[in-house]
Amino acid sequence: MIAQILFTLILLACVGYFVRNIKKAVRNIKLGKPSPRNDRKEERRKNMMLKAFGQQKMFKRPVPALLHLAVYLGFIIINIEVLEIIIDGVFGTHRVFAPLGAFYNFLIGSFEFLAFLVILAVIIFWIRRNVLKLLRFNQPEMEGWPKKDANLILYFEMILMTAFLIMNGADRKLQMLKYGHYYFKEGIVGSFPFSRYLENILPSDPHALVMIERGAWWFHIIGILVFLNYLYFSKHLHILFAFPNTYFAKLPPLGRIENLESVKKEVALMMDPNADPYAVPSNDVEEPGRFGAKDVFDLQWVYLLNAYTCTECGRCTDVCPANQTGKKLSPRKIMMDVRDRLEEVGKNIDKNGKFVEDGKSLLDYISKEELWACTTCNACVEECPVENDPMDVIVSVRQYLVMEQSAAPGELNMMFTNIENNGAPWQYSQMDRLNWADEN
Repeated sequence: MIAQILFTLILLACVGYFVRNIKKAVRNIKLGKPSPRNDRKEERRKNMMLKAFGQQKMFKRPVPALLHLAVYLGFIIINIEVLEIIIDGVFGTHRVFAPLGAFYNFLIGSFEFLAFLVILAVIIFWIRRNVLKLLRFNQPEMEGWPKKDANLILYFEMILMTAFLIMNGADRKLQMLKYGHYYFKEGIVGSFPFSRYLENILPSDPHALVMIERGAWWFHIIGILVFLNYLYFSKHLHILFAFPNTYFAKLPPLGRIENLESVKKEVALMMDPNADPYAVPSNDVEEPGRFGAKDVFDLQWVYLLNAYTCTECGRCTDVCPANQTGKKLSPRKIMMDVRDRLEEVGKNIDKNGKFVEDGKSLLDYISKEELWACTTCNACVEECPVENDPMDVIVSVRQYLVMEQSAAPGELNMMFTNIENNGAPWQYSQMDRLNWADEN
Protein backbone atom coordinates (compact mmCIF):
# COMPACT_ATOMS: atom_id res chain seq x y z
CA MET A 1 0.00 0.00 0.00
CA ILE A 2 2.86 2.43 0.80
CA ALA A 3 4.40 1.74 -2.61
CA GLN A 4 1.03 2.40 -4.31
CA ILE A 5 0.57 5.71 -2.48
CA LEU A 6 4.14 6.78 -3.25
CA PHE A 7 3.76 5.86 -6.92
CA THR A 8 0.44 7.72 -7.22
CA LEU A 9 1.90 10.87 -5.64
CA ILE A 10 4.93 10.78 -7.98
CA LEU A 11 2.64 10.21 -10.97
CA LEU A 12 0.36 13.13 -10.06
CA ALA A 13 3.31 15.46 -9.39
CA CYS A 14 5.01 14.63 -12.69
CA VAL A 15 1.82 14.91 -14.75
CA GLY A 16 0.94 18.19 -13.00
CA TYR A 17 4.37 19.68 -13.72
CA PHE A 18 4.14 18.56 -17.34
CA VAL A 19 0.70 20.16 -17.81
CA ARG A 20 1.98 23.37 -16.19
CA ASN A 21 4.88 23.61 -18.64
CA ILE A 22 2.73 22.86 -21.67
CA LYS A 23 0.29 25.59 -20.59
CA LYS A 24 3.25 27.96 -20.32
CA ALA A 25 4.37 27.08 -23.86
CA VAL A 26 0.84 27.62 -25.21
CA ARG A 27 0.68 30.99 -23.43
CA ASN A 28 3.99 32.01 -25.01
CA ILE A 29 2.80 30.97 -28.47
CA LYS A 30 -0.37 33.04 -28.05
CA LEU A 31 1.78 36.15 -27.56
CA GLY A 32 2.08 36.25 -31.36
CA LYS A 33 -0.22 38.04 -33.76
CA PRO A 34 -3.29 36.31 -35.26
CA SER A 35 -2.65 33.99 -38.19
CA PRO A 36 -4.99 33.30 -41.14
CA ARG A 37 -4.19 29.57 -41.09
CA ASN A 38 -7.65 28.14 -40.44
CA ASP A 39 -8.84 27.55 -43.99
CA ARG A 40 -8.80 24.43 -46.22
CA LYS A 41 -9.34 22.17 -43.22
CA GLU A 42 -9.39 18.91 -45.18
CA GLU A 43 -6.04 19.71 -46.80
CA ARG A 44 -4.62 20.59 -43.41
CA ARG A 45 -5.76 17.32 -41.86
CA LYS A 46 -4.23 15.41 -44.76
CA ASN A 47 -0.99 17.34 -44.41
CA MET A 48 -0.83 16.54 -40.69
CA MET A 49 -1.41 12.83 -41.30
CA LEU A 50 1.30 12.66 -43.98
CA LYS A 51 3.94 14.87 -42.38
CA ALA A 52 3.46 14.28 -38.63
CA PHE A 53 2.06 10.75 -38.41
CA GLY A 54 3.51 9.41 -41.67
CA GLN A 55 6.80 11.37 -41.48
CA GLN A 56 6.65 11.76 -45.26
CA LYS A 57 9.44 14.30 -45.57
CA MET A 58 11.82 12.23 -43.49
CA PHE A 59 11.98 9.61 -46.24
CA LYS A 60 13.84 11.94 -48.57
CA ARG A 61 16.80 10.42 -46.68
CA PRO A 62 15.73 6.76 -46.28
CA VAL A 63 18.38 5.43 -43.87
CA PRO A 64 17.94 7.99 -41.04
CA ALA A 65 14.20 7.95 -41.77
CA LEU A 66 13.94 4.21 -41.09
CA LEU A 67 16.00 4.56 -37.91
CA HIS A 68 13.86 7.47 -36.74
CA LEU A 69 10.70 5.48 -37.57
CA ALA A 70 11.92 2.64 -35.34
CA VAL A 71 12.40 5.06 -32.43
CA TYR A 72 9.07 6.80 -33.16
CA LEU A 73 7.06 3.58 -33.32
CA GLY A 74 8.90 2.23 -30.30
CA PHE A 75 7.89 5.12 -28.08
CA ILE A 76 4.35 5.34 -29.46
CA ILE A 77 3.49 1.64 -29.22
CA ILE A 78 5.37 0.93 -25.99
CA ASN A 79 3.10 3.52 -24.35
CA ILE A 80 0.52 0.71 -24.17
CA GLU A 81 2.96 -1.09 -21.87
CA VAL A 82 3.38 2.14 -19.89
CA LEU A 83 -0.39 2.21 -19.36
CA GLU A 84 -0.20 -1.28 -17.85
CA ILE A 85 2.66 -0.21 -15.57
CA ILE A 86 0.68 2.82 -14.36
CA ILE A 87 -2.40 0.71 -13.60
CA ASP A 88 -0.25 -1.86 -11.77
CA GLY A 89 1.47 0.92 -9.82
CA VAL A 90 -1.73 2.62 -8.72
CA PHE A 91 -3.78 -0.50 -7.89
CA GLY A 92 -1.02 -2.87 -6.80
CA THR A 93 -1.73 -5.42 -9.53
CA HIS A 94 0.81 -7.28 -11.66
CA ARG A 95 0.52 -7.52 -15.45
CA VAL A 96 -3.11 -6.47 -15.36
CA PHE A 97 -3.53 -7.04 -19.11
CA ALA A 98 -2.36 -10.68 -18.87
CA PRO A 99 -5.94 -12.05 -19.28
CA LEU A 100 -5.76 -10.91 -22.92
CA GLY A 101 -3.96 -14.23 -23.49
CA ALA A 102 -2.35 -14.76 -26.89
CA PHE A 103 -2.87 -11.11 -27.81
CA TYR A 104 -0.97 -10.07 -24.68
CA ASN A 105 1.88 -12.38 -25.62
CA PHE A 106 1.97 -10.75 -29.05
CA LEU A 107 2.01 -7.26 -27.49
CA ILE A 108 4.89 -8.01 -25.12
CA GLY A 109 6.86 -9.66 -27.94
CA SER A 110 6.24 -6.63 -30.17
CA PHE A 111 7.32 -4.27 -27.39
CA GLU A 112 10.58 -6.14 -26.92
CA PHE A 113 11.27 -6.19 -30.66
CA LEU A 114 10.67 -2.43 -30.84
CA ALA A 115 12.79 -1.85 -27.72
CA PHE A 116 15.67 -3.68 -29.40
CA LEU A 117 15.22 -1.59 -32.57
CA VAL A 118 15.22 1.60 -30.49
CA ILE A 119 18.51 0.61 -28.83
CA LEU A 120 20.05 -0.23 -32.22
CA ALA A 121 18.83 3.03 -33.81
CA VAL A 122 20.04 5.11 -30.85
CA ILE A 123 23.53 3.60 -31.08
CA ILE A 124 23.70 4.46 -34.79
CA PHE A 125 22.40 7.99 -34.16
CA TRP A 126 25.02 8.49 -31.44
CA ILE A 127 27.80 7.32 -33.80
CA ARG A 128 26.60 9.68 -36.55
CA ARG A 129 26.65 12.64 -34.17
CA ASN A 130 29.76 11.95 -32.13
CA VAL A 131 32.05 9.69 -34.17
CA LEU A 132 31.27 10.45 -37.81
CA LYS A 133 30.44 14.05 -36.79
CA LEU A 134 28.10 14.79 -39.70
CA LEU A 135 28.40 18.44 -40.68
CA ARG A 136 24.78 19.38 -40.05
CA PHE A 137 25.08 18.23 -36.43
CA ASN A 138 28.24 20.25 -35.85
CA GLN A 139 27.35 23.76 -37.00
CA PRO A 140 28.24 26.67 -34.63
CA GLU A 141 24.69 26.99 -33.25
CA MET A 142 24.87 23.36 -32.04
CA GLU A 143 27.73 23.99 -29.61
CA GLY A 144 26.98 23.85 -25.90
CA TRP A 145 23.50 22.94 -24.70
CA PRO A 146 21.99 21.88 -28.08
CA LYS A 147 24.67 19.22 -28.53
CA LYS A 148 24.34 18.03 -24.91
CA ASP A 149 20.56 17.96 -25.25
CA ALA A 150 20.71 15.76 -28.37
CA ASN A 151 23.03 13.29 -26.63
CA LEU A 152 21.00 13.30 -23.40
CA ILE A 153 17.93 12.25 -25.36
CA LEU A 154 19.86 9.33 -26.85
CA TYR A 155 21.10 8.26 -23.41
CA PHE A 156 17.55 8.54 -22.04
CA GLU A 157 16.16 6.29 -24.76
CA MET A 158 18.96 3.73 -24.41
CA ILE A 159 18.61 3.45 -20.61
CA LEU A 160 14.79 3.31 -20.65
CA MET A 161 14.68 0.51 -23.20
CA THR A 162 17.43 -1.41 -21.39
CA ALA A 163 15.53 -1.15 -18.09
CA PHE A 164 12.39 -2.42 -19.86
CA LEU A 165 14.22 -5.53 -21.12
CA ILE A 166 15.85 -6.21 -17.72
CA MET A 167 12.44 -5.87 -16.02
CA ASN A 168 10.93 -8.38 -18.44
CA GLY A 169 13.85 -10.77 -18.13
CA ALA A 170 13.64 -10.86 -14.32
CA ASP A 171 9.85 -11.15 -14.48
CA ARG A 172 10.04 -14.13 -16.83
CA LYS A 173 12.51 -15.93 -14.58
CA LEU A 174 10.29 -15.31 -11.53
CA GLN A 175 7.34 -16.72 -13.46
CA MET A 176 9.40 -19.81 -14.25
CA LEU A 177 10.20 -20.15 -10.53
CA LYS A 178 6.46 -19.74 -9.74
CA TYR A 179 7.37 -17.17 -7.11
CA GLY A 180 4.62 -15.21 -5.31
CA HIS A 181 2.33 -13.06 -7.42
CA TYR A 182 4.61 -13.61 -10.41
CA TYR A 183 3.06 -17.07 -10.73
CA PHE A 184 0.26 -17.46 -13.29
CA LYS A 185 -1.66 -20.71 -13.50
CA GLU A 186 -1.71 -20.33 -17.28
CA GLY A 187 2.06 -20.69 -17.32
CA ILE A 188 4.47 -18.07 -18.69
CA VAL A 189 2.51 -14.87 -19.41
CA GLY A 190 4.00 -12.75 -22.18
CA SER A 191 6.36 -13.44 -25.02
CA PHE A 192 9.98 -12.46 -24.35
CA PRO A 193 11.97 -12.85 -27.59
CA PHE A 194 14.92 -10.72 -26.38
CA SER A 195 14.83 -10.55 -22.58
CA ARG A 196 14.78 -14.36 -22.38
CA TYR A 197 18.48 -14.31 -23.25
CA LEU A 198 19.19 -12.53 -19.94
CA GLU A 199 18.22 -15.71 -18.06
CA ASN A 200 21.80 -16.94 -17.64
CA ILE A 201 23.01 -13.53 -16.51
CA LEU A 202 20.33 -12.96 -13.87
CA PRO A 203 20.66 -14.63 -10.44
CA SER A 204 18.55 -17.66 -9.49
CA ASP A 205 17.73 -16.40 -5.99
CA PRO A 206 14.07 -15.21 -6.15
CA HIS A 207 14.64 -12.44 -3.58
CA ALA A 208 17.47 -10.99 -5.69
CA LEU A 209 15.32 -11.35 -8.82
CA VAL A 210 12.46 -9.45 -7.17
CA MET A 211 14.85 -6.63 -6.27
CA ILE A 212 16.12 -6.49 -9.85
CA GLU A 213 12.62 -6.64 -11.35
CA ARG A 214 11.21 -4.01 -8.98
CA GLY A 215 14.27 -1.80 -9.40
CA ALA A 216 14.03 -1.95 -13.20
CA TRP A 217 10.24 -1.40 -12.97
CA TRP A 218 10.62 1.75 -10.87
CA PHE A 219 13.57 3.00 -12.92
CA HIS A 220 11.68 2.50 -16.18
CA ILE A 221 8.47 4.28 -15.18
CA ILE A 222 10.16 7.10 -13.22
CA GLY A 223 12.53 7.55 -16.15
CA ILE A 224 9.58 7.92 -18.52
CA LEU A 225 7.96 10.52 -16.24
CA VAL A 226 11.25 12.43 -16.00
CA PHE A 227 11.63 12.24 -19.79
CA LEU A 228 8.07 13.56 -20.16
CA ASN A 229 8.93 16.65 -18.14
CA TYR A 230 12.28 17.06 -19.84
CA LEU A 231 10.50 17.54 -23.18
CA TYR A 232 9.68 21.19 -22.45
CA PHE A 233 13.37 22.03 -22.03
CA SER A 234 14.43 20.00 -25.06
CA LYS A 235 14.22 20.00 -28.83
CA HIS A 236 12.05 16.90 -28.39
CA LEU A 237 9.04 19.08 -27.68
CA HIS A 238 8.34 18.42 -31.36
CA ILE A 239 6.98 15.02 -30.28
CA LEU A 240 3.85 16.92 -29.18
CA PHE A 241 3.85 20.08 -31.29
CA ALA A 242 4.57 18.45 -34.67
CA PHE A 243 0.88 17.63 -35.03
CA PRO A 244 -0.59 21.16 -34.68
CA ASN A 245 2.46 22.57 -36.46
CA THR A 246 1.88 20.50 -39.60
CA TYR A 247 -1.86 21.20 -39.44
CA PHE A 248 -1.32 24.98 -39.44
CA ALA A 249 1.56 24.85 -41.94
CA LYS A 250 1.58 27.00 -45.06
CA LEU A 251 -0.27 25.28 -47.91
CA PRO A 252 0.57 25.67 -51.63
CA PRO A 253 1.67 27.92 -53.20
CA LEU A 254 4.53 27.55 -50.71
CA GLY A 255 6.77 30.21 -52.24
CA ARG A 256 4.25 33.01 -51.78
CA ILE A 257 5.44 35.72 -49.42
CA GLU A 258 2.77 37.27 -47.21
CA ASN A 259 2.75 41.04 -47.74
CA LEU A 260 1.19 43.72 -45.58
CA GLU A 261 -2.35 44.56 -46.68
CA SER A 262 -1.80 48.31 -46.24
CA VAL A 263 1.26 48.18 -48.52
CA LYS A 264 -0.51 46.00 -51.10
CA LYS A 265 -3.32 48.56 -51.24
CA GLU A 266 -0.92 51.44 -51.93
CA VAL A 267 0.89 49.49 -54.64
CA ALA A 268 -2.45 48.57 -56.26
CA LEU A 269 -3.39 52.26 -56.38
CA MET A 270 -0.04 53.14 -57.93
CA MET A 271 -0.51 50.50 -60.63
CA ASP A 272 -4.08 51.52 -61.42
CA PRO A 273 -4.06 54.06 -64.30
CA ASN A 274 -7.62 55.11 -63.46
CA ALA A 275 -6.96 55.81 -59.78
CA ASP A 276 -7.38 59.38 -58.53
CA PRO A 277 -4.05 60.35 -56.88
CA TYR A 278 -5.85 63.08 -54.89
CA ALA A 279 -8.63 60.86 -53.53
CA VAL A 280 -8.89 60.55 -49.76
CA PRO A 281 -7.78 57.01 -48.86
CA SER A 282 -10.41 54.73 -47.37
CA ASN A 283 -9.99 53.10 -43.97
CA ASP A 284 -11.04 49.58 -45.01
CA VAL A 285 -7.50 48.28 -44.39
CA GLU A 286 -6.26 48.71 -40.84
CA GLU A 287 -2.81 50.22 -40.50
CA PRO A 288 -0.44 47.85 -38.69
CA GLY A 289 0.97 48.91 -35.32
CA ARG A 290 4.38 48.09 -36.72
CA PHE A 291 5.67 47.23 -40.17
CA GLY A 292 7.36 43.85 -40.09
CA ALA A 293 8.59 42.15 -36.93
CA LYS A 294 10.96 43.59 -34.36
CA ASP A 295 10.19 41.08 -31.63
CA VAL A 296 8.26 37.85 -31.08
CA PHE A 297 5.08 39.84 -30.39
CA ASP A 298 5.11 41.02 -34.02
CA LEU A 299 5.32 37.53 -35.52
CA GLN A 300 2.24 35.45 -36.25
CA TRP A 301 1.67 32.86 -33.53
CA VAL A 302 2.22 30.13 -36.13
CA TYR A 303 5.91 31.10 -36.34
CA LEU A 304 6.21 30.91 -32.56
CA LEU A 305 4.73 27.42 -32.75
CA ASN A 306 7.36 26.68 -35.43
CA ALA A 307 10.09 27.69 -33.01
CA TYR A 308 8.91 25.27 -30.33
CA THR A 309 8.50 22.50 -32.91
CA CYS A 310 12.00 22.79 -34.40
CA THR A 311 13.78 19.43 -34.15
CA GLU A 312 17.22 21.02 -34.66
CA CYS A 313 17.89 18.33 -37.29
CA GLY A 314 19.72 20.84 -39.51
CA ARG A 315 18.16 19.68 -42.78
CA CYS A 316 17.14 23.28 -43.52
CA THR A 317 20.70 24.55 -43.01
CA ASP A 318 22.08 21.62 -45.00
CA VAL A 319 20.23 22.75 -48.16
CA CYS A 320 20.51 26.54 -47.63
CA PRO A 321 22.49 28.00 -50.57
CA ALA A 322 23.65 30.95 -48.48
CA ASN A 323 25.05 28.61 -45.81
CA GLN A 324 26.66 26.39 -48.45
CA THR A 325 28.60 29.37 -49.79
CA GLY A 326 30.04 30.16 -46.36
CA LYS A 327 27.64 32.90 -45.28
CA LYS A 328 26.59 33.19 -41.67
CA LEU A 329 22.93 32.33 -42.24
CA SER A 330 21.59 29.08 -40.75
CA PRO A 331 17.78 28.65 -40.95
CA ARG A 332 17.97 26.26 -37.99
CA LYS A 333 19.59 29.00 -35.90
CA ILE A 334 16.79 31.40 -36.87
CA MET A 335 14.23 29.00 -35.37
CA MET A 336 16.39 28.44 -32.29
CA ASP A 337 16.83 32.20 -31.85
CA VAL A 338 13.08 32.81 -31.99
CA ARG A 339 12.54 30.08 -29.38
CA ASP A 340 15.27 31.48 -27.12
CA ARG A 341 13.82 34.97 -27.28
CA LEU A 342 10.30 33.62 -26.69
CA GLU A 343 11.50 31.72 -23.64
CA GLU A 344 13.18 34.90 -22.36
CA VAL A 345 9.92 36.80 -22.78
CA GLY A 346 8.04 33.99 -21.01
CA LYS A 347 10.38 34.12 -18.02
CA ASN A 348 9.90 37.92 -17.93
CA ILE A 349 6.12 37.39 -17.70
CA ASP A 350 6.51 34.68 -15.04
CA LYS A 351 8.62 37.03 -12.93
CA ASN A 352 6.56 40.20 -13.30
CA GLY A 353 3.02 38.96 -13.97
CA LYS A 354 3.14 40.72 -17.35
CA PHE A 355 5.81 41.59 -19.87
CA VAL A 356 8.06 44.40 -18.69
CA GLU A 357 10.10 46.04 -21.45
CA ASP A 358 13.63 44.69 -21.28
CA GLY A 359 15.20 46.67 -24.11
CA LYS A 360 15.77 43.55 -26.19
CA SER A 361 14.36 42.21 -29.46
CA LEU A 362 14.92 39.53 -32.06
CA LEU A 363 17.70 41.70 -33.47
CA ASP A 364 19.72 40.94 -30.33
CA TYR A 365 19.65 37.29 -31.40
CA ILE A 366 19.63 37.45 -35.21
CA SER A 367 22.26 39.56 -36.94
CA LYS A 368 21.61 41.72 -40.00
CA GLU A 369 24.27 39.72 -41.82
CA GLU A 370 22.16 36.58 -41.38
CA LEU A 371 18.94 38.31 -42.42
CA TRP A 372 20.28 39.76 -45.66
CA ALA A 373 22.07 36.56 -46.67
CA CYS A 374 18.72 34.85 -47.27
CA THR A 375 17.80 34.48 -50.96
CA THR A 376 14.14 33.58 -50.15
CA CYS A 377 14.55 30.44 -52.26
CA ASN A 378 12.26 28.45 -49.90
CA ALA A 379 14.65 25.47 -49.78
CA CYS A 380 14.58 25.43 -45.97
CA VAL A 381 10.79 25.32 -45.89
CA GLU A 382 10.67 22.57 -48.49
CA GLU A 383 13.16 20.43 -46.54
CA CYS A 384 11.82 20.80 -42.99
CA PRO A 385 10.20 17.52 -41.84
CA VAL A 386 7.79 19.35 -39.50
CA GLU A 387 6.90 22.16 -41.95
CA ASN A 388 8.66 25.07 -40.20
CA ASP A 389 9.05 28.35 -42.09
CA PRO A 390 12.29 30.20 -41.23
CA MET A 391 12.04 32.18 -44.47
CA ASP A 392 8.89 34.08 -43.46
CA VAL A 393 10.45 34.95 -40.10
CA ILE A 394 13.48 36.37 -41.93
CA VAL A 395 11.28 38.34 -44.35
CA SER A 396 9.21 39.75 -41.47
CA VAL A 397 12.29 41.02 -39.62
CA ARG A 398 13.70 42.43 -42.87
CA GLN A 399 10.41 44.29 -43.39
CA TYR A 400 10.93 45.93 -40.01
CA LEU A 401 14.49 46.92 -40.83
CA VAL A 402 13.50 48.47 -44.16
CA MET A 403 10.15 50.09 -43.32
CA GLU A 404 10.74 51.12 -39.71
CA GLN A 405 14.48 51.76 -39.52
CA SER A 406 15.42 52.39 -43.18
CA ALA A 407 18.27 50.00 -42.48
CA ALA A 408 18.53 48.18 -45.79
CA PRO A 409 21.98 47.53 -47.28
CA GLY A 410 23.36 50.32 -49.49
CA GLU A 411 22.75 48.37 -52.72
CA LEU A 412 19.07 47.91 -51.88
CA ASN A 413 18.63 51.54 -50.85
CA MET A 414 20.01 52.58 -54.24
CA MET A 415 17.54 50.23 -55.95
CA PHE A 416 14.63 51.59 -53.89
CA THR A 417 15.61 55.15 -54.84
CA ASN A 418 15.79 54.25 -58.52
CA ILE A 419 12.39 52.57 -58.45
CA GLU A 420 10.89 55.60 -56.71
CA ASN A 421 12.43 58.13 -59.07
CA ASN A 422 12.77 56.22 -62.33
CA GLY A 423 10.21 53.42 -62.09
CA ALA A 424 13.00 50.87 -62.55
CA PRO A 425 15.86 49.45 -60.48
CA TRP A 426 18.43 51.02 -62.80
CA GLN A 427 19.77 54.54 -62.61
CA TYR A 428 18.45 56.17 -65.75
CA SER A 429 15.37 58.24 -66.49
CA GLN A 430 11.91 56.85 -67.21
CA MET A 431 12.14 58.23 -70.75
CA ASP A 432 15.03 55.85 -71.45
CA ARG A 433 13.51 52.73 -69.91
CA LEU A 434 12.52 51.12 -73.22
CA ASN A 435 15.57 52.07 -75.25
CA TRP A 436 16.81 48.50 -75.07
CA ALA A 437 13.87 47.42 -77.23
CA ASP A 438 14.85 49.82 -80.04
CA GLU A 439 18.33 48.27 -80.18
CA ASN A 440 16.78 44.97 -81.34
